[in-house]
Amino acid sequence: MKCLYCHNDDTRVIDSRLAAEGDTIRRRRECEKCGRRFTTHERVEDILPMVIKKDGSRQAFDRRKVLSGIQRACEKRPVSFDIMNGLVDNIERGIQEREAKEIPASDIGEMVMRELKAIDDVAYVRFASVYRSFRDVNEFLDEIKGLIQK
Repeated sequence: MKCLYCHNDDTRVIDSRLAAEGDTIRRRRECEKCGRRFTTHERVEDILPMVIKKDGSRQAFDRRKVLSGIQRACEKRPVSFDIMNGLVDNIERGIQEREAKEIPASDIGEMVMRELKAIDDVAYVRFASVYRSFRDVNEFLDEIKGLIQK
């Protein structure tokens, strides 16, 4: 692992422990050259399915894209980064459990909405308004009324 500061190739692990739900390892490292310390997180690299976009094109699943959408929906809401990252973990796990080689982007969007609905109604409505592309205010109001009734 290269040092973040001096880019030296020689670093040593000084501490390792399980992080999150046990699916990542947190390693504390020290550079042999400059002596500075930094933390890395390691996770098993799974081969995730290709995502089928609305236009029929295909691209590799990108965790960062999902996290970015969730972050936009949760902007200025009392939702921590750890919670948002946990939502992405849940979505990624759900995709892996399907064991499919391809997954429609719409399925991922529905998974995101389910996760957001469970933690923050405002973030859910924000995401749904972009994801579902409401044609008018009435569709938007119907979605909010559905939330209120539940």
